[in-house]
Amino acid sequence: MDESMKQMQKNLVEIEIEGENLLLARNQIVENDKVRNGNREALTALRKIARTTKTSVPSPFESIMREMEGTGSAPLVKEVCLTCGNHDAKENTWMMFSGTDLFARIPFHAAHTILEEDQSHLDYDSRKLQSVVKEKSFWLSEKGVIADKISPSVLRSMVTLTDKSK
Repeated sequence: MDESMKQMQKNLVEIEIEGENLLLARNQIVENDKVRNGNREALTALRKIARTTKTSVPSPFESIMREMEGTGSAPLVKEVCLTCGNHDAKENTWMMFSGTDLFARIPFHAAHTILEEDQSHLDYDSRKLQSVVKEKSFWLSEKGVIADKISPSVLRSMVTLTDKSK
């Protein structure tokens, strides 16, 4: 093969690999969304059991101020879980761990804490994958592969994810 054919073949392989990576990232976003929705439903069910909503539990400051009005020797800080509220946090509840067929009976507070932590990790992973999709789409658009569907100027205007937690 002459040099131009080798270069063209190399470019096509590179485009195919980036296209596959784009499709894999999009599929992973869909899978993450399914798990996130399941976690959200589980957290809602736990809030129903505890008879709380995100806004029904008073903030620790409100609790402190309410208690200080009635007594002079109230504790300065009272921990109030936004999900548990006044519900017994040590009450056991059944939970199925993701990726397994294993049910375990764990304390109520531990169950919703695990779910909330998983939810925040899934949110971060989804934002990261969306950034990858934007980056791959922009790269493919610059190569002219999908320029007829998404203009490079639109992709250039999209913001990529930066991790500010570290």
